[in-house]
Amino acid sequence: MRNKIHALPSLCVALVLAVLMLSGVVESKPAGASPTSGDQTAIRTLLQSQQEAWNRGDIETFMVGYWKSDKTEFVGSSGILRGWQGVLDRYRKSYPDQVAMGKLTFSDLEITMLSSDSAYILGRWQLEREKDRPGGVFTLIARKFPEGWRIIHDHTSAFASPSAEGHK
Repeated sequence: MRNKIHALPSLCVALVLAVLMLSGVVESKPAGASPTSGDQTAIRTLLQSQQEAWNRGDIETFMVGYWKSDKTEFVGSSGILRGWQGVLDRYRKSYPDQVAMGKLTFSDLEITMLSSDSAYILGRWQLEREKDRPGGVFTLIARKFPEGWRIIHDHTSAFASPSAEGHK
């Protein structure tokens, strides 16, 4: 009888967890689990579409990857910018033509699910232009909306340009 009493709390905890998992309150995946293959593919497709749009000189299509909201955030060397329109205006000003835009490549992508409808993305960016090759790193937070995955927060940092002395 004593062994049965000691097992009762464990059985109750297991039963409560099972009910919560079935109801969707608790996910069966551990925190920080890999995204489902469908989510990971959708996020990679979003970034690939952005890269392709950029390389065509199409900033408007590039911006489809961002949440079209006043709450969208972009953080960079000039500070914090809020709002989808503000991000679009920044890109238009900083990259007025295809020569300034160059060829964009994203690499070293790491995607971590924060929940079933949010993800954290870490990666590198590189531009190839006639006169330079700026690059850096980014962290993105994306959310899954009815229309698909969209970037809600973008923190992009550029690496310092190598000095001329370093290339002797």
